[in-house]
Amino acid sequence: MATKVTRNRAKGSQRGYYRRALDEAERIEFEEASEVEGLDEEIALLRLKLRELVERQPDRIDMHLEAANIIARLVKTKYQISQEQKKSLKEAITK
Repeated sequence: MATKVTRNRAKGSQRGYYRRALDEAERIEFEEASEVEGLDEEIALLRLKLRELVERQPDRIDMHLEAANIIARLVKTKYQISQEQKKSLKEAITK
């Protein structure tokens, strides 16, 4: 009988799938990156890159807008909460 693969694997086993495609230096960087939680660093990095883009290519409004939209989506994602979290928050406030 075939074993069923579950979606809730341990972190380490999920990382192993991608590690096979990486060289040793990339594996070290991958391990470091996998420890980062949240989107704060990505948002900050993209903001810096947007500023560099504006300074270096001030006429590329299309690229500025695209970068700003990506940042906005990340910020929206960061602050999205699930319906269950909203319910729990509402219950905590009304107590």
